[in-house]
Amino acid sequence: MAYLCTEFYVMKKQLFCIFLSLLFISCAQRNGISLQNGDLLFVGNSTGDLSKAIDEVTQTGQKTNFSHIALVEKSGKDSWVLHAAPENGSERIPLEEFIQNERKDGSIIEIYRIKKEFHPDFNSAIEKAKTMLGKPYNFTYVLSDTAYYCSDFVYHAFEKDSIFKMNPMTFKNPGEEEFNPGWIEFYQKLNMEIPEGKPGCNPNGMAASEKLIRIGQL
Repeated sequence: MAYLCTEFYVMKKQLFCIFLSLLFISCAQRNGISLQNGDLLFVGNSTGDLSKAIDEVTQTGQKTNFSHIALVEKSGKDSWVLHAAPENGSERIPLEEFIQNERKDGSIIEIYRIKKEFHPDFNSAIEKAKTMLGKPYNFTYVLSDTAYYCSDFVYHAFEKDSIFKMNPMTFKNPGEEEFNPGWIEFYQKLNMEIPEGKPGCNPNGMAASEKLIRIGQL
């Protein structure tokens, strides 16, 4: 009887190890793609008003439709996401949690990677990103050292390598002279002027960078 119990325990342990291995493989690889340290996750435009307003005024010639960007950290067998979001500010969360949160409204998640010829120091970028964790979300989109928005967060993570650059922000739809109605209402609630022309960055502009290559969909 003791022998049967021991054999059952060993078999149960083996099955559990197989389950964990399969779970790890499914988390590390999606659609045949293995995430790497320093990969960038771009989230498609969601149904939210803020997401829509961001996308409308930041469209590029590459027809990107992104309203959020995040940074991937590989730590051993674990995958983490570092980003700045309206809900919790700058945070580090498990990849699976990030995916669940972003897919609640059906948004797609695209994987981009910085090209090797631009010599990005991914470990340094991750460490820099971690120094910004715990800061609130920057709803004004005016550059600050005390709060960050998503693309601003990633920009600063890679600032040492000059991967991205700041450009004058606009809150007008492409080809139009008037401000986007969504942004007019947004800044009225903040009781401040629209920061038109102030330096900034956005997910669509970053995705259009020649320094990035699209890897696929998560």
